[in-house]
Amino acid sequence: MDGHTLSRARDATTAATLPKIAYLTGQYPEVSLTFILREVEALRALGADVITCSIRQTPPEQHPGPAEKEAARTTFHVLKAARNPLKLIAAQAYALTRPRRYFGALALAWKTRSPGLKAALYQLVFFLEATVLARHLEAQKVGHIHNHFVFGSATVAMLSSELTGIPYSFTLHGPADLFEPYRWALAEKTARAAFVATISHYARSQLMFFSDPAHWHKIRIIHCGVAPDLYGQPPQPARSDDDIRLVFVGRLAPVKGIRVLFEAMQRLAPEMPRLRLILVGDGPDREGLEEAAKPLGDRVEFTGYMSQTEVAETLQSADICVLPSFAEGVPVVLMEALASGRPVIATQVAGVGELVRDGETGFMVPPGDVESLMARIRQLAEDPALRAAMGAAGRDTVRADFNIRTEAARMATLMAGAAGSDLRPAPYREVSDV
Repeated sequence: MDGHTLSRARDATTAATLPKIAYLTGQYPEVSLTFILREVEALRALGADVITCSIRQTPPEQHPGPAEKEAARTTFHVLKAARNPLKLIAAQAYALTRPRRYFGALALAWKTRSPGLKAALYQLVFFLEATVLARHLEAQKVGHIHNHFVFGSATVAMLSSELTGIPYSFTLHGPADLFEPYRWALAEKTARAAFVATISHYARSQLMFFSDPAHWHKIRIIHCGVAPDLYGQPPQPARSDDDIRLVFVGRLAPVKGIRVLFEAMQRLAPEMPRLRLILVGDGPDREGLEEAAKPLGDRVEFTGYMSQTEVAETLQSADICVLPSFAEGVPVVLMEALASGRPVIATQVAGVGELVRDGETGFMVPPGDVESLMARIRQLAEDPALRAAMGAAGRDTVRADFNIRTEAARMATLMAGAAGSDLRPAPYREVSDV
């Protein structure tokens, strides 16, 4: 039996032991969280029965493609249901049929609150949301809850688990997940979770720092991933111009360091007048960035949100992907760029170095360092052979280590174990070899 056949056989065995899974997050679907959509789709492709739940609804502009539109249509929205007085009362009546669990969950909500009246009121809201979600999960015969991020939706997942006895898990991303570990009761959530997925060794180490060593064995590394075939292996795009096209994909927010990139472009302009920048995405800083980009004229293009297919096409038409962020986890956009055969320039923050191999698949620069960013843009812009070599190496990296099908299979293995099989301590490599 060859490796591919063996892998499929393992997937089929895992799918057969999987419970019905509910995926929960604060807002779903959302353009900046396409990795969750991919994970859900990959689990379904493996045979898992997955329903999606979101605390809040997202507006139509967050649904640029057919996959996002379908996810928005089929997702259960907790807050919408909780705002219906009849549904909220019905949820309380349902939960009170098991008073021990009801008051146990209420006590847990109180125990994990932050100081202050406002925080206590939020915990009460989370508890009420949890009763609504719990009723929905049991009606759907869900056997496992998985939440992305550690914020309010993770609290709702933990409380829903306490109300129902359904095991839960969560994925910790970082860096925002780690900004307020005590406010979000990170240690308690880890202790009560069936397992915790972290997207990098860096994130895993930080969670170990904030949790009891007795629970470290439950912390596993599950990468976010992409579907490499979506990006193909296109040749360097044939164009009639000699422009060098940089592309940034992400949320337009100060944390992304885009103004540093603008400064680098402005200082490079006299020697590199054909340098162009495409900014894909939207966000709270767009208006300010449009103002800041005016001195660069038509050398900067704002596209707004794009579907996954449109992002792939934009990456394939660019020369270099640049992500000058001040804080990141392991950015999926860099995986997408590498899968497209494009070299990347990224900052040395958190787990980025676990994806980008400096000098091999791209370049790493210190965050906020304009001089370093300029030097690397100049180097790649002037060396098409280096761009091609880095692009090829990057494609191989993503196919080997950041393939969403492989990562979803690892997640499924953990969920199958959490559903009733063994989830005793095991080396990370044992899980990752699924």
